[in-house]
Amino acid sequence: MFLKNYRHVIIIFFFYGLLLFRRSQASSFIYASCSPGKYDPITPFQSHLASLLASLVAGAPLALYNSYSVGDNSTFPPGLAAFGLFQCRTDLPPGHCAACVRDAVDQLSVVCPRSFAGSLQLAACFVRYSNENFLGKPDAALVFRLCGTAAAGRASGDATAFLQQREAVLADLLGAASYLVSTSGTVQGDAQCLGDLIAADCAACLAQAVSQLRAVCGDALSADVYLAQCYARYWAPAHYFQAAISADYSDDHDHTARNVAIVLGSLAGLLVVIILLSFVKRTC
Repeated sequence: MFLKNYRHVIIIFFFYGLLLFRRSQASSFIYASCSPGKYDPITPFQSHLASLLASLVAGAPLALYNSYSVGDNSTFPPGLAAFGLFQCRTDLPPGHCAACVRDAVDQLSVVCPRSFAGSLQLAACFVRYSNENFLGKPDAALVFRLCGTAAAGRASGDATAFLQQREAVLADLLGAASYLVSTSGTVQGDAQCLGDLIAADCAACLAQAVSQLRAVCGDALSADVYLAQCYARYWAPAHYFQAAISADYSDDHDHTARNVAIVLGSLAGLLVVIILLSFVKRTC
């Protein structure tokens, strides 16, 4: 009987759980990179960096991409100014973008303590800062890559079909202007350039990313390549990976599993509360 009386509460909480799960997927950790150089606490750069990171969080609800600078590097000693940007996938609602950037900034403070430069990529957003002005400068350096298992173990017909579908996806990703998702058969992929890249620089960056996907990962059933200003990825069914660990961040926690456990635990807790309320109601 209590399920009938409280079914509207269960339905609301169920959809809230789905929202949390979607956010947990968006916030899945992919990689982080930190500069070896460290700044001293209670210095002008620390103050500038704190203002910069606050600006990133404040700007995320208003746009899917923005860049900022705080301070002036024309004075001596240099390196006192802080430069940074954030970017979300263009399919992300403003509220989810804001939450993702906030999560990224929080994690960056833990992953790169007192680093002069740092970047952190989550599944749906990217944050980067530095004491050197990198904004608007073309940079196709490899930042992170991850290759899945090879397709060679499949039957020859399946492997051939996979490679044909993968090539169709990669050809489509080369034309990405901002965030693009492509599907061919059972293979999917996505790609994105930073928001300040002009079309020609974006095309050049994606061409290099796709070239590395082929050269480095061969016939892998899934592959990620992240360059400094763009990324390209593809995956076959059951071979999609969102979270990975970079050499800069040795943490074996699965953020998605943790958030799912929180949701399921909350649902179980709600059911216990409902049962107790139903018991009290019948008793009274």
